[in-house]
This record gives sequence, structure tokens and C-alpha cells, in this order.
Amino acid sequence: MSASWWKKGLGDVPRMVCAAPGPKSQELHARAAKIMKGYSSQVKLFPVCFKEGFGVTLTDVDGNKYIDFSSGIYVTTLGHCHPKISEAVAQAAKTLMNCHDFTTPVKTTLLEKLVDILPRGLGGVQLYDSGTTAVEAAVRIARAASGKSEFLSCFRDFHGKSGHAVSLARMNKTNGSGRTQGFYMLPRPDPYRPLWTLPNGAIDTDAYFRFYDEFILEATTNQVAAIVLEPIQGWAGSIFPPEDFFPKLRKWCDAKKILWVDDEVLTCMGRTGKFLCAEHWGVTPDIVTLGKGFGNGFPVTAVVCREELKESFEKISASTSYGGNPMACAAALASIEVILEEKLLENAAMLEKFFLKRLAKMKAAHPIVGDVRCKGCLMGVELVKDRATKEPFDEAGKLVYQKAFAKGLAWIPAGHILRMSPPIIMDEKIAGKAMDIIDEAIGETEAELGFKGGRS
Repeated sequence: MSASWWKKGLGDVPRMVCAAPGPKSQELHARAAKIMKGYSSQVKLFPVCFKEGFGVTLTDVDGNKYIDFSSGIYVTTLGHCHPKISEAVAQAAKTLMNCHDFTTPVKTTLLEKLVDILPRGLGGVQLYDSGTTAVEAAVRIARAASGKSEFLSCFRDFHGKSGHAVSLARMNKTNGSGRTQGFYMLPRPDPYRPLWTLPNGAIDTDAYFRFYDEFILEATTNQVAAIVLEPIQGWAGSIFPPEDFFPKLRKWCDAKKILWVDDEVLTCMGRTGKFLCAEHWGVTPDIVTLGKGFGNGFPVTAVVCREELKESFEKISASTSYGGNPMACAAALASIEVILEEKLLENAAMLEKFFLKRLAKMKAAHPIVGDVRCKGCLMGVELVKDRATKEPFDEAGKLVYQKAFAKGLAWIPAGHILRMSPPIIMDEKIAGKAMDIIDEAIGETEAELGFKGGRS
């Protein structure tokens, strides 16, 4: 398959034939919303109705064609309807759809290929059908492997929407009166909003670990099985760690005999230019969760652990009804093959250089842009009312999101932080168009809100 398959019929995008959301979108969404509740902020802010996607574009029911800068929420990393992946799923669906956790040829090939592409030492795998389920299994693996029961996680991380996955993240009253016993939250270093700094103003990463030491002593029973973290926080707004954090975390975990669970549901399979985001810092986790882009849209996830821990799977009733079904394995295997065959890790790294230059220009041009960050095809733009105070600018975030969407950019809001995760198959031409739209939307928002430097 040619790496430029997605350019077929691309034409001039974005192409807006009517104001969006258009009349058909509004009518269909109104009918659906009478029945379905709990829509994401993406939909609530811009209730468009999509009918098809191909490569890096989405088309709505009114005929408007958008550049996809969301990948479906970090999922279709390799573009919509990649011919090889679609064919692999279709063939599996016509051959064998489910046989519980019995071995199949495609599952065997996937397992071998997965272990081959991941960092050396990761050798135990179990397959699941959602990110939350994978995180729940990782928690059970950590307990079984360590013989301990307590867990640490970090403020504003997100790990799922059930049971222990919820207890690893921010709580609310609908989740119960408190998190599960033995689950504790810690501050996480954010270079833009540090809690502790050095005399020169730089973030003091070591201060966080000194706090972790004190916290374990004073707040736990010193039976911590694992610390669970996203390498880059997604839901929080594409928050990147300081470069020294994960190497120091690896040493800290080893010294404390605490397992490191690396939740890569969002960041795996090329999103940041590596199969695992942790590879950027030259460290290997004890347990890692994979999802979202793993099957490029097909619901397939995985838990992978170090070779010496893999027998712990035998202790946790690891199998699932849907995990590892032939269709899921076909999608995941084809996705890995596409990444390798089309050299998409290299393309993501190339796009990172392009995006960093554009983001730097954006920050220089717009007073409400407080911070920009990028790794591979994962980006964040933080909007603030004042660069000195760094006060979040939620109103601006909503306006920029809506204005850009109306111009033909499908993407992700996160309050005052704009999140971008384009397919890693994209080229600089289309990426440039998308960045132009964001730049224009920020300028128009500044003008509307009375900030100097904004464009009308």
C-alpha cells in the first residue's frame, strides 16, 4: 500500500458548503439527543453529524469536509478507513468473529509482532477491548506481582471510568463518597505550572520525589504496589513532563521496589513518534497499557508486562469475552504493519519539527497563548488571560474551538487548553492548513474579547 493512499480524492480541504453545524446535522443530532445522554464536550460545543471519513478528513451529512485534527479522540492514528486495516477486519469478520480466548493464527502472529516492536524485556501480554478494562487488569497484575495492595497516581491523570480506574484519577460525587481504600493521589511536575522551582526559576523535579518519599511515609502503610501514570496527560490538556522526570521515576521505583504502570492507552503506537512514548526518555515500564491507536479505531487494547512478571496473569482471571477476538487481532496486526511499512514513526517525527515551528510563531503572535507543546502528533496550546499570572482562559478556549470547527477543523477542547492529535499519516501541506485555521481562530477570538494583537 502506498503511503499516500489517503490523498486519493482529497481535493481542496477543508470544504464548507454551508454554515456548520448544518441543517441536516442539527436535525439528526436533535433526534438522537432526545434519547442519548452524556455527550462529550466536543459534541456539546459543536453538534455536527458525521457520515464518513477517509484518510485525514471527515465529511458531515450536509457535505462539509473537515481536516481531522482529533483522530477520533487519539484513536484513528493511521487515518480513517486505511485500506489494509479495513480489509483485515472485513476478512476476519467473514471468517471467525469470536472464539473466546482460544488461540488463532492471527492472534499468535500479533503477539509475536507486538513483543518484537516493544522495548526489550516486555514479554507478557493479555488482550482486552477498552482502555479502562486494560487499566483495571494492570492494577490486578501489579497486586499479584508485588504482593502489595496500595497505588499511587497523579493529579489530573485520566485512566478510565470504572472502579479502580476512577480511583486513580479525580473524583466527583457521582463516583461515590471517596476513592477506593489504598489509592492515593500525588502532584505531578508540570513545567508550565510548577509547584516547586529552583533558584533560577526552572522546575525542581527532585522536590517532587522528596514529597513522594514523605507522602509514602506519612499517608500510606508502605504497601505500595505501583505508581500509575500517563507519560503525557491527555484529558488534563496535553501536559508534558520535564525531560528528567521519567528517568528519575524509573530509578525511584527501583529503589522503592514499586512497580511503574505506564498508561499508554492514549500515547502508544506512533502518536508521539515512538511505539511507546516512554521510549523518548530511554526507560522501560514494568507494566504498560495500550489502546486507542492500537487497532486504529477497532476496539482492541492490551496489557504488556516485563518477562519476569508475566506469570502473574495466571493469578487474576485475565481472560475477557471480547479481548483478542480475531477481528481485533487483525486490526491491531495490520496497524503495526502499516506503521512499519509506511515509515510512520519517521513521519510523526518530521511533523513534530514542523508543528514546533508553527506553534512557536503562534505563541509569539498571540498574547493569550501562554504555552505550547508538542511531541510527534500530540500537541497542546494553553490559553491564558495574562501571561504573568497564567490565569486559565476557558471562555477563549471554547470560542477558538468553535470558530476553528466552523472553518473546517475537527479537533478536541479541554477548557482553556486546545488539544490536537492529527493522524500521523498527514503531510506538511494539510498540517499547515490546519495550523492556519487555528491561528486565524485565535486571532478572531482575541479581537472579539478585546485583546491587542487579535485580528478581526
